[in-house]
Amino acid sequence: MSTDAEMEQYGAAAIYLRKPERERIEAQTAPFDAKTAFFVTVPDEMYVKGKLTKKEGGKATVETDGGKTVTVKEDEIYPRNPPKFDKMEDMAMMTHLNEPSVLFNLKERYASWMIYTYSGLFCVVVNPYKWLPVYDATCVGAYRGKKRIEAPPHIFSISDNAYQFMLTGKLNLLLIRFNINYRHYLKFQFIEVVINPCK
Repeated sequence: MSTDAEMEQYGAAAIYLRKPERERIEAQTAPFDAKTAFFVTVPDEMYVKGKLTKKEGGKATVETDGGKTVTVKEDEIYPRNPPKFDKMEDMAMMTHLNEPSVLFNLKERYASWMIYTYSGLFCVVVNPYKWLPVYDATCVGAYRGKKRIEAPPHIFSISDNAYQFMLTGKLNLLLIRFNINYRHYLKFQFIEVVINPCK
């Protein structure tokens, strides 16, 4: 994980790429009881956080963070990850990789405008429906030559890794520009800037 000082190289994009150091430290020390922390299925809200209060006869009683007490089938509760996994950059690293954990993580990251998240080999992008300052030359330069694990999730990281593999002969790559949508244009733009920075 990069420190706040290391994140300065990303310029204005830094706050949209990785949560601040203070927030990460607070999450490490937040109280958490793995035996009682669950997500529960609640009508009209899908999954909510709650505390398991009773489990018997195939039923589970959970007190939601909103103060409701809900009794559901045991298979309708899902273990939560410790707070240190909130806004996780790579969801494959989560202790509990279940549907509510994935949705919660994406929701929390999106609420902070961190639209890029890894899930193992894949880069998940949630459309912000507004322009964020994560596509400028400063950001391109910050991702250039870095391994995927050395930088926050971004399409530029994926593009640069493909470019580096191509240069080292580990991957044959052909870029063809035709009928390109918005995301593909950004990928191509990154490769174009890296190959010919004077343009």
